Amino acid sequence: LQKLIHLLQATDDPLIQEQALITLSNSAAFSVNQDIIRNLDGLSVIGGMLSDCTPKVKEKALNALNNLSMNIKNQEEIQVYIMQVCRNVESAPLNSELQLAGLRLLTNMSVTSNYHHKMINSIPCFLHLLSEGTERTQIQVLKVLVNLSANPAMTRHLLRAQV
Repeated sequence: LQKLIHLLQATDDPLIQEQALITLSNSAAFSVNQDIIRNLDGLSVIGGMLSDCTPKVKEKALNALNNLSMNIKNQEEIQVYIMQVCRNVESAPLNSELQLAGLRLLTNMSVTSNYHHKMINSIPCFLHLLSEGTERTQIQVLKVLVNLSANPAMTRHLLRAQV
């Protein structure tokens, strides 16, 4: 895992980055590896890949963060990327794998109300995706909206959102 994280830092080759992120994502399916990746500063390295120009690299980074977000300590570190993930969801092509990967991560990050406030500005985008997206996109957006709606503090923001 340490070598994969170092490889991500050392290369600019998108194909190598994609493969390293896929492997880290698969490794993160095991809870013991989630802690190891966090302790190796892997979350910030993977989070840094969200700024990459290559959509496939961003998508794979989102998938890895999604798997890593099943852990409360990891969520505390991943939450700094929520607004960037929201921007990626908004700017990604409609119904793209990149958009879906971002929505999946936002679903996990919105299970508790700890980070809902960071998603407020994206509510109009979520509602737009709900009306314009394919069934896959709609289902993923609904998961985020259901999580947000469970928080009474979000009611006003959800009802006042301009679509």
